[in-house]
Amino acid sequence: MPSLTNKKILLGVTGGIAAYKSAVLLRALQSAGADVRVVMTQAAQAFVTPLTFQALSGHAVYTELLDPTQEAAMDHISLARWADLVLVAPATADFMARAASGHANDLLTTICLATASPIALAPAMNQQMWFNQATQDNLRRLTQRGYYCWGPDEGAQACGETGPGRMIEPEMLLQQVETFFCPGELDGVNILMTAGSTREPIDPVRFVGNRSSGKMGFALAASLHDLGAAVTLISGPVSLSNPIGILCSRVETADEMRSVVLEHVENSDIFIGVAAVADYRPRKYTGEKIKKNNEIQTLELVRNPDILAEVAAREKPPFTVGFAAETEQVEHYAEEKRRIKGLDMIAANQVGMDEGGFESDSNALVLLWQDGREVLPMMTKTQLAQQLAGRIAERYHART
Repeated sequence: MPSLTNKKILLGVTGGIAAYKSAVLLRALQSAGADVRVVMTQAAQAFVTPLTFQALSGHAVYTELLDPTQEAAMDHISLARWADLVLVAPATADFMARAASGHANDLLTTICLATASPIALAPAMNQQMWFNQATQDNLRRLTQRGYYCWGPDEGAQACGETGPGRMIEPEMLLQQVETFFCPGELDGVNILMTAGSTREPIDPVRFVGNRSSGKMGFALAASLHDLGAAVTLISGPVSLSNPIGILCSRVETADEMRSVVLEHVENSDIFIGVAAVADYRPRKYTGEKIKKNNEIQTLELVRNPDILAEVAAREKPPFTVGFAAETEQVEHYAEEKRRIKGLDMIAANQVGMDEGGFESDSNALVLLWQDGREVLPMMTKTQLAQQLAGRIAERYHART
């Protein structure tokens, strides 16, 4: 039986270039068994015509709040009561602002006010609009009221810029809807994660660090949360916003990260060390900026604590997953790390290449566990995180 049989989904389409993807999403939802009705804002009709959605869905498309014909057929209250889920895809910055303010100045915002059904947003906008504090404030208000936020993805945008703000692809949205209606694979599971890099200070203006952006860790935290897990994320310095619905602690150094990990690990079922923790730190911190008086400057380094190994070596360790970033012999070094540290699973990737790895929006992974391996090919980190979350859930349940 299709996964969404007998589920009634109201698809709201707002005025962004990603509206063309909504037609693909509509067909995917129908193929999964869902009964779909479409509501379009006036701005959405500038990108895709109502006739397109009518032809694809086989149903009238709703566009006007005060249309006597539509009101007679199914008014906004009936639509609000009919839906099992209201999915707004794309959800523009304008729509999010109006919804956050409680406006009812078109059919879609009125339905959102009138429905007792869950509402999910698939944001789509320019990256600067997404990062704008007004948008983030609106998002926070909406999620506090119980709205779900699925996305956005990162990558090239129609405006020519690159960054977060792309609507996630229809197949990924379909997976989100299927997960929403099905019990989460990780319901009741507590997950502790690290992400980003650490900064080990040399003097007040310099530090030892690396190029990790935190993108993979933050995307994985969101995907694990979507599977029903309670996720606690400990992050080094990154420029990313905290994932919605996830407890996030910010730290600077490896010692700080270790301290917070040890505070939470006792109650964790799974620990995932995604952070690229600095292996070494300066032996001596200089309280004043070091002047460039010498041609050669010697910096003495000492080993940092190995957080991942320490967690795996506990008397009753959680299911422990590590990451390995290598420039050569990726699988060999990753398996050696997994075996020596006693990890349940390790995800390895190659860095220093043209595509994928640190700071990139894409990546590929080799997953290794006792007597098993799987290759996840190059894809966006959002897509990769969703697949990796599923594999972690599978291996965790196989062990427990």
